[in-house]
Amino acid sequence: MINTDAFSYINILDKAADASWTRSECINNNLANVDTPGYKRQDIDFSSVLAEELGHYKYVSLDQKVRNLNLNHLNASVYTDYANYSYREDRNNVDIDTEEVERASETIKYQTLTDSISQEFSRLKTAMS
Repeated sequence: MINTDAFSYINILDKAADASWTRSECINNNLANVDTPGYKRQDIDFSSVLAEELGHYKYVSLDQKVRNLNLNHLNASVYTDYANYSYREDRNNVDIDTEEVERASETIKYQTLTDSISQEFSRLKTAMS
């Protein structure tokens, strides 16, 4: 991570891209275990972590929120979804159709995040020219 205000958005986008990659790995793992008896799906929720951190600074602009954000607190962790009830006899709660949709959505999100990071670097490069 780069420690300067010029890279604040890039650092957050980087954290989001890392979380998106991890979520994709979780989804792929869920799909690989669709037939494993008793398996409980895993997931990650970075957007809630980011919203909570940004919410700590109530009456300031988004730029100030991003500048004040502690990147060490932007670590979403993998959780096991025990609450997602299963109607299957083997107690596995992975729904292949839902996981496929989530995988497609996460792929688009990751591509968008990496594109945004590239655009931010392009803006910085233009500003330095």
